[in-house]
Amino acid sequence: MGRASNNKGSLPQVPKNLKTDGIDVEYSAEIADQADLEAQARANAANQRVSTNRRKK
Repeated sequence: MGRASNNKGSLPQVPKNLKTDGIDVEYSAEIADQADLEAQARANAANQRVSTNRRKK
């Protein structure tokens, strides 16, 4: 009854069909919409905050 099953075999944590190849999609300013531009501005601001904080230490 409350016994753990030992037939797990070698199941992967993530199924192969859900894994990505890890290749980033190229960013193109010509086809960027407003959301892309805002996200890029936020990322640049965050990077600047991080680099400023590292210099202070």
